[in-house]
Amino acid sequence: MTEVFDQLGEAGITALIAAFYRRVRVDDLIGPMYPADDWEGSEARLRDFLIYRCGGPTRYIEERGHPRLRMRHFPFSIGEAERDRWLALMAAAMDETSVPEPSREILAGFFAQTADFMRNREG
Repeated sequence: MTEVFDQLGEAGITALIAAFYRRVRVDDLIGPMYPADDWEGSEARLRDFLIYRCGGPTRYIEERGHPRLRMRHFPFSIGEAERDRWLALMAAAMDETSVPEPSREILAGFFAQTADFMRNREG
């Protein structure tokens, strides 16, 4: 995934995550899962995680330790509808920010695999 960081850089990943969170804030399905008093924190955590995962600075690990994504998302009911909505909002954010190939294909695969891994209920 270092190709993504090489191509987008920190600024490009930051723009992508900001575009995603603009959508999440108004989404009727997954928006309510996010803490209303910590939108900035949620955005910063995803941004820093993705920057780290793509080979950039390690702020996420330094501040939060191992990602433990499934454990951190366990309190939320995540089924196919939530997974699919998350992926749709991220795809729209990639469209908005014009994420180029090959980064778009790499990120789409990573997001699909990770979002499916977060599911913790059937349907």
